[in-house]
Amino acid sequence: MVFVHIFLFYFIFSHCQRDRAISSAYYRDACGVLLVYDVTRHETFENVTKYWLKEVRDHADSSIVIMLVGNKADLSHLRDVTTEDAKAFAEKENIYFMETSALESMNVVNAFTELVTKICHNRIVRSKGQMINIFSKDGVLALMKKAGCCLT
Repeated sequence: MVFVHIFLFYFIFSHCQRDRAISSAYYRDACGVLLVYDVTRHETFENVTKYWLKEVRDHADSSIVIMLVGNKADLSHLRDVTTEDAKAFAEKENIYFMETSALESMNVVNAFTELVTKICHNRIVRSKGQMINIFSKDGVLALMKKAGCCLT
């Protein structure tokens, strides 16, 4: 069996004009994307829902895995975007949803792990009849494949 390594690259883009021009080149070949907003600032949720989701869908492969992530969930007293609103939006758009707190290290690793798991599941479903097994060892996802070197 051949082990296939998964490389995760992350890029941080804001809603400014300069990022718009370069961002589509980065996620054109992406298998997954985390669209992160700040639960204490409704404008960041609007940027994700009105701009970034459209950008990803316009420029990325149709099989891309998209996860909406509300960060700063620990600041419930300052919350401006409800969990219910974000969850309803994610369901309506058929994307995954999770809330995190980078400050408290809540669900941060889970968000990346879930994204990679969903990407792997997509690849298994889309594979050309080859058997691919996914297993977790020490919290690291690995893919095993009988033959070949890539998942597309």
